[in-house]
Amino acid sequence: MLWLVGLGGSLGAGARYWLGKVLMTRSSRDFPVSTWLMNTSGSFLLGLFFDFYLTGQMSESLWLFAGAGFCGAFTTFSTFGYETVKLLVANRVGIAIFYVAVSVLAGACAALLGFWV
Repeated sequence: MLWLVGLGGSLGAGARYWLGKVLMTRSSRDFPVSTWLMNTSGSFLLGLFFDFYLTGQMSESLWLFAGAGFCGAFTTFSTFGYETVKLLVANRVGIAIFYVAVSVLAGACAALLGFWV
């Protein structure tokens, strides 16, 4: 089972890197849009996959691959933390507080929406 998580994780990390590069060229430097979008969309997918798993529409193997692996690597708490600290060090306290608030709220709402869909 560990190899399923690793394979899903490698695909999630690759997708995150590629999408991050695409979004960075099209977003503002004031707000970490790319990380916010990836974390929010990954939370939605994780909520969706969790519902599929709980209702028997997704096998445990696929859940490990897609949920723990892909979504676990596609979303990133460490980058979220780093970007928050970076905003604070740059004395962008208001943006940092806003970033934390909308990230947590959007992530939870997206996961719940994915679960309900």
